Amino acid sequence: MSRFFATGSDSESEESSSADEITPKAPGTTFKQSLLLSDDEEDTKRVVRSAKDKRFEELTNLIKTIRNAMKIRDMAKCLEEFEQLCRAFLKSKNIVDKEGVPSFYIRLLADLEDYLNQLWEDKEGKKKMNKNNAKALSTLRQKIRKYNRDYETEIAAYKENPLESADEEEEKEPEDSGSSSESGGEGDEDGVTAKAFLKKKPEAAPEASKFLKSAKGSGDESSSSDDDDNDEDWGSDTVDSGSESSDEEGGGKSESLAVVFLKKTQETEKSEKKIGKKKKPKKKERLEEEAEEEMGDDPEGGWEKVKGGVPLVKEKPKMFAKGTEINTAVVVKKLNEILQARGKKGTDRAAQIELLHALAGISAEHNLGQGILVKIKFNIIASLYDYNPNLAAFMKPDMWKKCLDCIDELLDILFENNNIFIGENIAEDSENLGISDQPFRVRGCVLTLVERMDEEFVKIMQNTDPHSQEYVDNLKDEGRVCGIIDRLLTYLEAKGSTEEICRIYLRRIMHTYYKFDYKAHRRSLGLQGESKSEQDQEESEGEDSAVIMDRLCKFIYAKDRTDRIRTCAILCHIYHHALHSRWYQARDLMLMSHLQDNIQHADPPVQILYNRTMVQLGICAFRQGMIKDAHNALLDIQSSGRAKELLGQGLLMRNMQERNAEQEKIEKRRQVPFHMHINLELLECVYLVSAMLLEIPYMAAHEFDARRRMISKQFHHQLRVGERQPLLGPPESMREHVVAASKAMKMGDWRTCHSFIINEKMNSKVWDLFPETQRVREMLVRKIQEESLRTYLFTYSSVYDSISMQTLSEMFELEIPTVHSIISKMIINEELMASLDQPTQTVVMHRTEPTSLQNMALQLAEKLGSLVENNERVFDLKQGVYGGYFNRDQKGGYQQKQSYQRDQKGSYQQKQGGYQRGGYRNQNQSNY
Repeated sequence: MSRFFATGSDSESEESSSADEITPKAPGTTFKQSLLLSDDEEDTKRVVRSAKDKRFEELTNLIKTIRNAMKIRDMAKCLEEFEQLCRAFLKSKNIVDKEGVPSFYIRLLADLEDYLNQLWEDKEGKKKMNKNNAKALSTLRQKIRKYNRDYETEIAAYKENPLESADEEEEKEPEDSGSSSESGGEGDEDGVTAKAFLKKKPEAAPEASKFLKSAKGSGDESSSSDDDDNDEDWGSDTVDSGSESSDEEGGGKSESLAVVFLKKTQETEKSEKKIGKKKKPKKKERLEEEAEEEMGDDPEGGWEKVKGGVPLVKEKPKMFAKGTEINTAVVVKKLNEILQARGKKGTDRAAQIELLHALAGISAEHNLGQGILVKIKFNIIASLYDYNPNLAAFMKPDMWKKCLDCIDELLDILFENNNIFIGENIAEDSENLGISDQPFRVRGCVLTLVERMDEEFVKIMQNTDPHSQEYVDNLKDEGRVCGIIDRLLTYLEAKGSTEEICRIYLRRIMHTYYKFDYKAHRRSLGLQGESKSEQDQEESEGEDSAVIMDRLCKFIYAKDRTDRIRTCAILCHIYHHALHSRWYQARDLMLMSHLQDNIQHADPPVQILYNRTMVQLGICAFRQGMIKDAHNALLDIQSSGRAKELLGQGLLMRNMQERNAEQEKIEKRRQVPFHMHINLELLECVYLVSAMLLEIPYMAAHEFDARRRMISKQFHHQLRVGERQPLLGPPESMREHVVAASKAMKMGDWRTCHSFIINEKMNSKVWDLFPETQRVREMLVRKIQEESLRTYLFTYSSVYDSISMQTLSEMFELEIPTVHSIISKMIINEELMASLDQPTQTVVMHRTEPTSLQNMALQLAEKLGSLVENNERVFDLKQGVYGGYFNRDQKGGYQQKQSYQRDQKGSYQQKQGGYQRGGYRNQNQSNY
């Protein structure tokens, strides 16, 4: 037993009236007397507590730690302690089943969930968090939401009346300790009083809180405390045990009780002083709740709760002094007063918007004309855009809806009144806002407002989680945005300048070019006869997107004077053609525009659009079976290894060190919204399959060529990665499928290659994403058969003296004319040294290929030649004379230059057959 309990506290000794009077001994004296009876047992005797007390104390300690971590925003600590708390609560399941879930545990769960939700909504706070805290926050938020599902009813009850549940918890503490002492018997009395002693200071808080709460009501605090004391067990009251010990020493019972009573009052007074400050906020909350209840009880609703400060909105009725004549000049003056505060520090932007709305209402009420109303609407929309001073921030949903409504209202006014002229070139002095015979003249540009609206829509889409329902809801607004653009387009076609029409046409193009026109596609396939709703039929009867794009783009080509708008229109037009499989139109437009020559001088958004167009062009070529064109179009994007970044679909983490925070913000603003993304896996698959169909036959044809060039570095890299695998299992990813298909094609096994490229997994990942899926698959099978045949002939031609075309046709399931065509092309291009025997339909091979020994000798001669050349260059650089060895007389002497240097036309003189180098043959000819 610790000696700590054997001595009274200092505060108690100071509070006693004098040392000579009979004073109640500290609670520890009972322990001391009992312990002095048996000195041998002093070290062995220990406090015995009930299982309930142990478990609940463990829970409360963990809860305190969690609350401390919440105060300092240490999410990692919160997560760790919450996991411990869950384990501790699981251990005390038997006790909880008997007693019920403790209220302090429910209170923590509710508070913790609210706290985490508040932190989650604080975007700025999340950005400032370090990596561990941010990760712990998201993990803990998920865990608490999942965990709280089991306690929804208890948490709901707590949230309905949090104060009552808190009071219940405080009242239960002494009762719990009393019940545990009862169950413990006499032997447990020591343990209970020790616990009470430790918890003496916290116990003052509930009493003080009761006192504060009762002050509001009946004020009968003494009677309630007496009742509580009577209800409580004697074993749990530390002061009563102290009075008992004083009675045993012979003191008068009445005196000890009086002293105890006095001491208690002193304690309560002190605790009131200490806790009064802490309880003030709760008191305020309670008063506010009472005020709300009174407001609810008031049938007339005459009272209204107001915030501190100057309520600007309240000035709406007092916008003009009494008796002021409301006319155009007065309203314009007031409008200028409101606008002067715009942009100044401390200006309430929301209040400013409300004031402008009120001013618009007043002008409409007094029939001041549409001119002043249009000017006010211009300023309302501008104020909505200025609501977020930060350029990177996006508009909140309510502001966005208001903005769309205001622009619609403005366009309604402009369409209804043809006598309103607006423009940026109208000076403020020459504005005509009043009602007169002359038309209204208002300074402003509705096109600029609509362009800014379009940019805000893009920002909203960029800053919304693309995998959430919110993104889908925001995307539904695009129909409204396009509707506004169409209305403005109609208005500007009648009243706008050529430059303005080109700008609005480009906005319309940017909302059309990336969308696949399914209705036009179905119409072209002849599927129009199916039953549809009237709305669908009306839409399908409308103008095709191809016709719209053609009309808008051609106007820009003819009328635009700025290179940027024309460049963007051309790229969008090419993209739209490629998306709808119009390969030849797209290719011709790209070649005629010569954009590839100077696109590096364009601004980054235009370069991103160019990259997207080239990718779409490559995918279109692949769908049409133009494998080489597809590979060439995709080569630049895929070989860089930064396809995601070049297409504006995200930032690469490995390049984060190269850019600072400001550059990163700029890069993020250039990103393309998620619904416009190109599938990167599909893009890579198309590129790798194209590379496979080109590279495998080329590798088979130039197997022994030392200077064989690579068509696709990325494809070779994937092959090397596949070869390095220690254990080759069945392919899982898209890349592994392509590598496995390549290995099968190398052997001329087209069926295995076909099974790896076209199967259920690859269909779901890639091929089913194309509009005409079946046609693409058929084209792929055909290409695999043809290229496998070419590879087979390159690889095994040295084995055959002759081979029947009928056999080849059966092996590769190709028609005999197709086989004949492929072999003829190979012979004409001198890729295959053979001749066709027409009567027998066989291919007769010619033995002109060098043997493996000859190939190795050629490689050795080439390497020795390069070694000599490098050696001489190093020597001549030291001597200061270059080319001494190679500048000897050309007629005689050394013929090294002729022998070992490649001819200028190409690496191999294939016209005369074989794979011998030009220098090697020239040397033989000169010797003879």
